[in-house]
Amino acid sequence: MLTISEFGRRAGLSHKALRLYDVSGLLAPAQVDPANGYRRYDESQLERARRISVLRQLDMPLTTIAEVLAGTDEEALIRLDRWWAAEEATTAARRATLGYLRDRLTRSGTPGLAPRPVLARDVPATKVASIRVDTDQQMLVGNLVTCTDEIMSYLRSCGAAADAGSWVIFHGAVTPEAEATVEICLPFDGLVDPSGRIGIRVEPAHREAYCTITMDECAYPRIMLAYDLVYDWARASGTPDAGPPREIYRPDCHLLPRDEPAVDIALPILERNL
Repeated sequence: MLTISEFGRRAGLSHKALRLYDVSGLLAPAQVDPANGYRRYDESQLERARRISVLRQLDMPLTTIAEVLAGTDEEALIRLDRWWAAEEATTAARRATLGYLRDRLTRSGTPGLAPRPVLARDVPATKVASIRVDTDQQMLVGNLVTCTDEIMSYLRSCGAAADAGSWVIFHGAVTPEAEATVEICLPFDGLVDPSGRIGIRVEPAHREAYCTITMDECAYPRIMLAYDLVYDWARASGTPDAGPPREIYRPDCHLLPRDEPAVDIALPILERNL
C-alpha cells in the first residue's frame, strides 16, 4: 500500500487532485484509516491514476473521463476518439467564426454571404435513427460530431445501410447564451431497434424550401445569413413554415473542399396558397 504522498508522486498528481478524484468517484483510495482519515492506495491503481492525469492534460471534463475509463481499453479508445473528433470540430468551427468576423471587419458594408437561389422540393417519408440533446452554440459542433459517430457505429453494427448523409433538426433556438434541443438524424435502410439514447422513427413526408452553402459558410454566425435567405423566401412566396428548420449534410461533407457545396439549410413549408 502507498501513502497519498507516495502515490501522488508516482502518479504525478497532487493531494488536491487525488481528493477531487475520490469525491467524484474517479479514483477512490483502496483504504481510508477510520481513526485519522489517512488515505492509502494500491500500487495497481497507478495506471488508472496516470491515465486520468493525461486525460486532464487534454482538458477533458471529469464526467467524460469517467465514461472513457468505464469499460475495456477497446471501448475507451472509441470514446476517446469520439471526444477528440468533437474537440477538433469545435476548434475548426471557432476558427471559421474568427475568420468570418475578421472578414466583416475588413470589408465593412459588404454582404456576408454571396447571393444564391432558394429552391423548393418534396421530401418523402424517411426512416431515421436519431439522438436528441440539449446544447448551446459553443457545444453544438462537438455534440453533432459525437452523436453522428455514435449513431453511425450503431447502424453499421446492425447491418443497416446509412450512406445518405445526416440531418440536424433544431427544435429551438440554439444561441451562445441559451441551450435548446437539437435532433441529430441519420436516414437508413434496414431493420434496426432503438438502443439507449438512439431512437428510431419516421420523418413524415413534407415539402421544404432550402438553399445550399459550403462548409466555410457553415460557421456561426455566418450560417444565420443562410437561414435568413430561406425564411425571407418563404414569407415572400406566401408559404408558411410547417416544421422546425434543419441542416442537411451531404455524405462525407467534411472531406469536401471547404468552398464546395456541402450543406442544405432547409425549412419545411406548407403548399403555396392559390
